[in-house]
Amino acid sequence: MDMKQLRALVTVADTGNVTRASAILHLVQPAVTRQLKLLEEDVGTPLFQRSRQGMALTDAGRALVEHARRILDEVARARAEIRASTGELSGLVTIGLLPSTAALLSSELVACVAKEHPGVRLRLTVAYAGHLQRWMEAGEIDATLLYDPKPSPGIQVKPLLSETLCVVGPASAGLNPRKPMAMKKLASRKVVLPSAPHGLRTLIEEAAVQAGVQLDVVLETNDLGVQKQLVTDGVGYTILPATAVAADVASGLLSTTPLKNPTVDRKIVLAAPAARPPTAATRVVMDALMGCMQQAVRAGQWAGAKWLA
Repeated sequence: MDMKQLRALVTVADTGNVTRASAILHLVQPAVTRQLKLLEEDVGTPLFQRSRQGMALTDAGRALVEHARRILDEVARARAEIRASTGELSGLVTIGLLPSTAALLSSELVACVAKEHPGVRLRLTVAYAGHLQRWMEAGEIDATLLYDPKPSPGIQVKPLLSETLCVVGPASAGLNPRKPMAMKKLASRKVVLPSAPHGLRTLIEEAAVQAGVQLDVVLETNDLGVQKQLVTDGVGYTILPATAVAADVASGLLSTTPLKNPTVDRKIVLAAPAARPPTAATRVVMDALMGCMQQAVRAGQWAGAKWLA
């Protein structure tokens, strides 16, 4: 098993086709097929199901692909670190962003890194905090934003900001940012929330218990876009950070107001693996991400946010 075989495996898995993979790898098709055959002989089992429709991974193939991706990423990190020691900063950095922050941060982060460190390539992964943490611990993500995770020896975190959650309703509800809604009043309305054990759901349920009420949850979804669409369509209200719905409020689709009695805040942290020191390229991207976030808070673009770092 060698690097050429692993690259062939991952590329064919991504494209589903030897022809497309050979073009990406700049190899003739027989050479790619040969690499796959050698790899299958090495592991002793087929890695692909071959058909007229293309190449589909077997169970063994899916398992090996995940390991191959991590191996290739680690080699890329090592090369980047060696180049950085000679003054040339380069390499691929994978950063995790939360759905509620991606629209606000992604373009600014990409522009900042491209300007200051053109040799560094970015890969942005957007997902909920639980997925991002698991992927980071598995070595698939270099650093990620999280919602104040429980202490873990596997990760190191830096608190960056806290944001206040607000009640979100359809535009027709006419929610007024200057007239906060009490949790007890929200309990008389239907609500749409993420399903447990989503961190946001936990915070909301704890606040409801504190207020002595039980929310009428008519639907659960872990997709932010679906959650906002259901509110827009009048299915129910929800609770989100203001930044997650800023564009929807500006376009007249939704309306918001602060939640009170109690107020609910959540903390966003920047997390990295404790056992794997970040490369020089990862460090500059982390710094750029923190800079973009701080600028957004100072410029008033991050509604309800307070900078902590």
